[in-house]
Amino acid sequence: MEPLSYDHFKALVRSSMRAFHLELKDSYNVAAEDEPFDKWQRGEPDDYAWHQDLLSFLRGVTAAGVRVQRVRIVSIPHTDYARWGLEIARLNAHAGEDMRYLPRQLTKDIGLPAEDYWLLDDDMLVLSVFSEDGRTGAFARETSPHMLRQCLAVRDEVWARAIPYAQYVA
Repeated sequence: MEPLSYDHFKALVRSSMRAFHLELKDSYNVAAEDEPFDKWQRGEPDDYAWHQDLLSFLRGVTAAGVRVQRVRIVSIPHTDYARWGLEIARLNAHAGEDMRYLPRQLTKDIGLPAEDYWLLDDDMLVLSVFSEDGRTGAFARETSPHMLRQCLAVRDEVWARAIPYAQYVA
């Protein structure tokens, strides 16, 4: 694996035609989300200032023609974190990301990988790597042809089964 800086990762996405992201966890423990998640749990309003960098990036790359797609695998009933994520997803969708949700029970016959990942076009696999406690995350380019083939197959399976965001929340 080759570690990637966030800026290098964003440059790779910008140079792609399709960026697909698979999220496998029901909750994340990323330090940067502590305050907004706590606010949400207390029912307090959020100005989403903490999310603006990603939203700006999504608007820019989708306006430039990159198809940004995400599937979130979720357990039913949803965790609090997943419910919070559903609310935030409307912002991502408005910024141009095509988000879909797939209930975990519908993935039992899919060989899901252990890590979240990004596929850039059909030839680059980037893993989302989290520290053991989940407090920090990073990106790493994975060069294994076997893992690339597995993640391409998983992408095709989950994308075909996943429910578009607007339909899922309706």
